[in-house]
Amino acid sequence: MFRAIRIGTAVCLVMFLSCLMSGRARAQQQEQPKQDIPDAPSASRPPQPFPSTPPTAEPEAPPANEEPPGETNPGKPPSRDSEPQPAPDAKPLATTTVPPRSQTRSGAEDELYKIVSNVNQVVVPVLVKDDSGRLINGLLPKDFSVYEDGVKQKLNFFSSDPLPLSAAVILDLGMPDTAVQKVNRTFPALEGAFSQFDEVSIYTYSSTVSKAKDLAAAGQSLTAVLNELKTKRGRNSGPPVLGGPLGPQGPVVNGRPLDPSSPTVITPPRESHVMNDAIVKAAMDLSKRDRARRKIIFVISDGREYGSDASYADTLKVLLSHGIQVYGVGVEGSAIPGYNKLAKLHLPGYGYSDILPKYANATGGEIFTEFSREAIESAYARALGDARNQYTLGYVTRLTPSSAHREIEVRVARPDVKVTAREGYYPLPPSR
Repeated sequence: MFRAIRIGTAVCLVMFLSCLMSGRARAQQQEQPKQDIPDAPSASRPPQPFPSTPPTAEPEAPPANEEPPGETNPGKPPSRDSEPQPAPDAKPLATTTVPPRSQTRSGAEDELYKIVSNVNQVVVPVLVKDDSGRLINGLLPKDFSVYEDGVKQKLNFFSSDPLPLSAAVILDLGMPDTAVQKVNRTFPALEGAFSQFDEVSIYTYSSTVSKAKDLAAAGQSLTAVLNELKTKRGRNSGPPVLGGPLGPQGPVVNGRPLDPSSPTVITPPRESHVMNDAIVKAAMDLSKRDRARRKIIFVISDGREYGSDASYADTLKVLLSHGIQVYGVGVEGSAIPGYNKLAKLHLPGYGYSDILPKYANATGGEIFTEFSREAIESAYARALGDARNQYTLGYVTRLTPSSAHREIEVRVARPDVKVTAREGYYPLPPSR
C-alpha cells in the first residue's frame, strides 16, 4: 500500500511539471513579434518599380496637450529657435539678383522668386553722364524722379546692372563706295563690341531693305555674315554724267545729237534711300523679344532719308511703343563739321539728312559722328557700352484703353549731369 502511494505521487509530479513547461512555451510564443512574410510575386501584375525619390512622410498630428505650430501661448515666452513668420499678404520687393538654388525648396518658397510682369508696367532706361561724357555710377533710387505727363510716379523697380542687348544693326549701302569700303574695314571692331550674351541681327538698305541675318547670339554666324558684307559695294561717287560732250549721247546741237545713231538717254528718277523703312522692319522684329532684354537699333549711315513708305511720325511711334532705342554712327558727310547746320535746310525732293539724330533724341539713344576709320571703331565700343550700362527704372502707370502719347521726364538730384532717356511712350493695348 505504501508503494502504491509513492507511485501515485510520482505520476502527479510528472503531470505538474509537464503542464508548467507547456504554459511557459505558449508564453514565449506570444512574446515573439510576428514577422511579415512577403507574398509571392503575382503572374498577372508585374512588380512595381522603385520610386526615384523617397516619399514624403506625412506630418503627425500634435498631441492634445501640445499647441499646433504657428500659434504661441501668451503665457510662454517665444523660443530662441523660433523665427517670426511673415504676414500672408506680404509681397517681396523687386530685386535684380536671385540667391543660388543650393537645395530644393517647397512650392510656397518658390513663389518668392517669381517676377510678375504687368501690362501697365513702364520700364525707362536712363543714361547719366558728367560734363566730360563719362558715365556716373553709384546712384540710388532716391536720386531719381520720374514724371509722366507732369505727375511724379512711384518707382517699384530699380537696377544698375548691365543688361544683355537685342541689337539690330542697319548698314547703309546707298552711301558713296568710298564710305562703304571704309565701314567694311571696321567690321572686326563692330563684332568685338558685342558680348557673348548679346543677340544680333543685320539689315542693309539703299533703295530697298534686306535682312542679312536673323536675330541670334553673336558668334560665328555674325562673323560669316560680316565677311560676306565686305564684298558689297556702294554707289558711284559723284552725280552721273547725263549730258554734254562727255555724256552718253555725245555733242548736241539745238537739242539734237550730232550722231543720229547715238542712243536716247532717259534721265532716271532720284535714287531712294529708305532709312525709315529699314528702322520699321528692324523694330517690328525686335518687338517680339523678351522685355528683360534691352532692345536697340544700331544704324551706320550718312543720315540721308528719301523715298520711304513709312513717315518719321509713324516710325517713331513704333519705336516708342516697344521701348526700342536708336543708336548710330554718322559717317561720310554727316561727320563733317558744320554739316548738321546745313542738313537742317530741307530742300523739296531731296529728302532729309538730319533725321537720325531725331530718332536718337526721342528714344534715349545716342549718335556718334566720326569720319576716320579709327574713330568709327572707337564709336562702336562707346555706343554699345552706353546702351548696355544704363540705369533701369520702372513704375506702374494708370491702365486706360487710350493709345495717346504720354510724356516722360527723368530728373536726377545732382548738379552738372546730363540725363538721357526717352521722351515718352505709346501704351500698347492689353494682350488677349
